Amino acid sequence: MVGPIGVRLKDIQEALAALQGVVHATPLDRSRTFSAMAGCDAYLKLENMQKTGSFKIRGAYNKIRTLNAAERAHGVIAASAGNHAQGVASAASMAGAKATIVMPEAAPLAKIIATRGYGAEVVLSGTVYDEAYERALELQQAGGQTFIHAFNDNAVIAGQGTVGLEILRELEDVSSIVVPVGGGGLISGIALAVKETAPHVKVYGVQAQGAPAMYMSKRSHALKTVPDAVTMADGIAVKVPGDLTFAIIDKYVDDIFVIDDEAIASTILMLLERAKLMVEGAGAVSLAALLHGKVPAQGKVVSVISGGNIDVNMISRIIERGLVKAGRRVKISTMVVDRPGALHRLLSVIAALRANVIHIYHDRVERNVPIGQSIVEVGLETRDTLHTEEILSTLRKEGYNVEVL
Repeated sequence: MVGPIGVRLKDIQEALAALQGVVHATPLDRSRTFSAMAGCDAYLKLENMQKTGSFKIRGAYNKIRTLNAAERAHGVIAASAGNHAQGVASAASMAGAKATIVMPEAAPLAKIIATRGYGAEVVLSGTVYDEAYERALELQQAGGQTFIHAFNDNAVIAGQGTVGLEILRELEDVSSIVVPVGGGGLISGIALAVKETAPHVKVYGVQAQGAPAMYMSKRSHALKTVPDAVTMADGIAVKVPGDLTFAIIDKYVDDIFVIDDEAIASTILMLLERAKLMVEGAGAVSLAALLHGKVPAQGKVVSVISGGNIDVNMISRIIERGLVKAGRRVKISTMVVDRPGALHRLLSVIAALRANVIHIYHDRVERNVPIGQSIVEVGLETRDTLHTEEILSTLRKEGYNVEVL
């Protein structure tokens, strides 16, 4: 059963006024590249360029600004996979309140360091957000701090909804808005703001396929949970969505879709390469859904890029994987005669084809290598799949038995 809605359009409008000078009114950019790919006018609402690197400071500040002096003196506590942590830490610092943040043990190091950099105490507990949340509740009961929920709080929802008002202000003829969904704080605020102001505008949500709780809830019109939330998009890896957010989503959101991690990763790489934007997994799901045909693509479509706090190690893995998928990195294995000049001949063929050798392994004593021969494994940087096929074909014509590893 869906509960009552505790947020009004007036609350979001008041939050927008309170946030003036505190947060950035982030850019709303039309992307010619992504418009051509999606078959619509594709716009990006760049909350990855927000203070603290995500939209989360909007809701956190709007909640903390309502606390009285005694509540601020007792401090605040929150649970977060990273972005809410930085938003709460920054907002608490502005308010002169001590912040304690409980984060999952696997939270990206960059987010942990950034949260501490804003002056918060960080406690690592649990493997996912929901376990960190339970630990934060235990600490809150013992310490008496005000709990700042990541999404299931009316003041937080109102703060996040200011993103929707900014979009309507900058793009009056917007057709639809596509929003990442974890616990539902961002999309519930945006949907309420948009539907109460311009009800003809469609609002679509996107979840990671490995964490589809709100997708399931929307489909059944009843709050659902999932046993696990496994996705590279750690910012939306939520097993238990909010009941306050769900009430708004069930009424105002037109539909919710899911997208797999492969599509998310490829979109992160495209944003980095084509748009020169650093975006985290949760921030990329909206555009990923648009580019992969998961959401309707008609008229002017805004993808909310919700955050850019991605770990550099994750970026490295995504780039490497993306280059392999695009045929721009390949690892091959072959045999050469074990005598001087044989390796040079192989590499000369590769060099003539303008491929770049990035690593090489040469061994003549491996168990399965015949006496008088050597095995050679070569990692190559190529232009594309066609270039890779040309290299393989040429090597085979030259007498090499080549295997792609």
